[in-house]
Amino acid sequence: MRKVDLLFAEYSKSHRNATNKLIHWICVPLIFWALLGFVSLIPSPHFCFYYFGCISIVSMITVLLVTFFYLRLSFLISVIMIFMMLATEHFIYLTNVQFGKQSWIIYLTIFIITWIFQFIGHQIEGKKPSFLKDLQFLLIGPIWLLGFILKKTGIRY
Repeated sequence: MRKVDLLFAEYSKSHRNATNKLIHWICVPLIFWALLGFVSLIPSPHFCFYYFGCISIVSMITVLLVTFFYLRLSFLISVIMIFMMLATEHFIYLTNVQFGKQSWIIYLTIFIITWIFQFIGHQIEGKKPSFLKDLQFLLIGPIWLLGFILKKTGIRY
């Protein structure tokens, strides 16, 4: 069995309850967005692109490092996730432009609320979050959702 399948199987063990899954479908993307949002606030030079906005060098490095992690697991998932992360970076740029120096409050609020719901979901599930066993599961959550979509559509990853 491929490593990505093993990780998905392990992650799934603590995500069987329908309510916990629903909470994860909402909260995992928001946590991912908030984390990338925090990274975008680290002072560094930016690259700006028409119709996209600007992305900081620190954000670009983060996206590349996460993509390399995903590339070790699945080429298709890594390609899809780089586009997802760049789309996320666009919305982060819009948030940063709209709220300026106060955007950290938006990211922090979303981060705290979504983690509260995550822990409520795991309380309902009756199992600890996977990342308490292995930190790499913090990056598995977003692609576990993507893997579910790919399986439902019959696309091999």
